[in-house]
Amino acid sequence: MSDAADAYVPAAHGGLAADPSSPDLKRLRARRAWRACLRVGAALADIAAISLAFSLASLIRFGTLHDQALMILGVVLPAFVVISAGQKTYNISSVVEPRTGGGGAIVAFLITLSVVALAVFFLKVGAEFSRATFGLGSAIALVLVPAARYGIGALARRTLGGAPLNRVIIQDGARLPASQDVVVLDAKRENLEPRLDDPTLLDRLGRALEAADEVLVACPPERRMHWATVLKGADVRAEVLAPELDALGSLGIGNYEGRSTLVVAAAPLGIVDRFLKRALDLALTILVLPFVLPLMALVAIAIRIDSRGPILFAQERVGLGNRWFRMYKFRSMYVDRLDLDGRRSTGRDDERITRVGRFIRATSLDELPQLFNVLSGAMSIVGPRPHALGSRAGDRLFWDIDPTYWQRHAVKPGLTGLAQVRGYRGATEKREDLTNRLDADLEYLAGWTLWRDIKIIAATFRVLIHRNAF
Repeated sequence: MSDAADAYVPAAHGGLAADPSSPDLKRLRARRAWRACLRVGAALADIAAISLAFSLASLIRFGTLHDQALMILGVVLPAFVVISAGQKTYNISSVVEPRTGGGGAIVAFLITLSVVALAVFFLKVGAEFSRATFGLGSAIALVLVPAARYGIGALARRTLGGAPLNRVIIQDGARLPASQDVVVLDAKRENLEPRLDDPTLLDRLGRALEAADEVLVACPPERRMHWATVLKGADVRAEVLAPELDALGSLGIGNYEGRSTLVVAAAPLGIVDRFLKRALDLALTILVLPFVLPLMALVAIAIRIDSRGPILFAQERVGLGNRWFRMYKFRSMYVDRLDLDGRRSTGRDDERITRVGRFIRATSLDELPQLFNVLSGAMSIVGPRPHALGSRAGDRLFWDIDPTYWQRHAVKPGLTGLAQVRGYRGATEKREDLTNRLDADLEYLAGWTLWRDIKIIAATFRVLIHRNAF
């Protein structure tokens, strides 16, 4: 066995039985059939919930199931199913997880409502369209759809357990740990040989992987080419373990003029996701600004009366793509004690803070000018909080503590973020004060959804006044 094979951890008792004709592999085939049923069930549950919502709205509005409701359903239902499928809310992972599936279904329904409203406007059929039924039915559907998804998700978890995907590990001269939901096949014991000159062996391998979604091969380096060649025709997502690449943190394989490359970075948000996130930023900022402008004027007057100097404090911060931008806050410190580089964290009884500054920092009012940063596109409502260039945890610069620090700038910085709603704010006096925030920021990047942004915004109101806000 090669050195690479020796590096793997023994599988011990992990995984399911390995016989390709075993009941465990038959169970995987049954799970695949169940998943198809659950995906169809999720679509039917959405249709039923929306149909019930608009039927109830019609009964409330007209006292009967009016033709108006049927006309609305005839437009809304097809559009919703197509948009929801495009949003991948019927993927088995979304069906199993009600938060992801329900949140995605709500976003798809809101997009559907926008499309239908625009169609009604441009086609000039408003007189034939009951706005009361449409509005009331939409409101009821926003409650019923996630409730239906929760029920389907509960059924899916009972049926499929904790792992919605069928995974198989082939161990060929190397071993690695496997969870109880994974089928482990020992290549030697099960006579699974990566040979292109024996149709019988290829048939045996194909039948063993028939119900698999993913297969992972652990083998010595000299056998990887053989497995890679054989599995290209297996009609399954296949990966070959290459632990020597761990240090690069590769995301996948690319291609440049016929040569393979390792993908080591990718934008966390696609074009559609960026559009939706920006639309949410603009909608909320434009909606909120008329209400907060009078409050901002009062804060500005208080700062002017309390101490000499400018009302706003501008500081260079690190933003999207590690590019600098100028972030604005209400000035909360005496002018001659300002820290433009952010080298010193603000303490609880910091002598640099003015009387008004102490109040606006404790209530987060000092952050309000950043709404203009959001309008300009330099910031988002939700994202990792931007840091000053000289920020330190203890006596070390942030990026000296953890090299993954720069990865948090793959999205726009935000007014609030996952770290803030978890209470990670205030002075960074030790290493953990940074790493806790960094872990939350990277978690946010890895699992971004528009629904998650909305939940973070809602949760922010609970931490506007926080013990670490000083």
